[in-house]
Amino acid sequence: MGVRTRRNALALLLAGAGVYVLTGIRLTGEELGFAFAFANAALFTLCIVLGHRAAQSGAAPGIDGLGLAMLIAALGAAPLGLWDAGAELLNPVVLAAGIGVGISSSVIPYVSDQLALGRLSRATYALFVSLLPATATIIGIIVLAQIPSVKELLGVGLVIAGVAVHEERRESRAS
Repeated sequence: MGVRTRRNALALLLAGAGVYVLTGIRLTGEELGFAFAFANAALFTLCIVLGHRAAQSGAAPGIDGLGLAMLIAALGAAPLGLWDAGAELLNPVVLAAGIGVGISSSVIPYVSDQLALGRLSRATYALFVSLLPATATIIGIIVLAQIPSVKELLGVGLVIAGVAVHEERRESRAS
């Protein structure tokens, strides 16, 4: 939505239609749920924009800033986890599984994101992120034998088309 062109209006329309098709959004529900959904969207957008700026500026070389952010997040989340899990965290199998999940779900993706944000424009990065539903669909087919419906394929295709149609601001293309 940063560039006010017809092409970007089309991109927004396509991506929005794809999300609608995939999720079957109904505009009825709990106000708090809507507030959380919009807060999540705003914070994810802020994360991409600030992450891109930090990666491009070289303020924290490599992934140092990401490491610091992960440490702060861990310190904030640890008390909640300790409260709920407590003694189970001393079980070596549970501890190993937790480390494996943490590395697979946080370290690898966030390091990859930070490295990509430092080398790619925001639009190119957004295109790659928009391909995640397609990648998840392919993995679901291959690994889990989950065959998507025509409706789901249409939704994924619309989101990808929306991002592909998007046109980035001219002055930020050099970054």
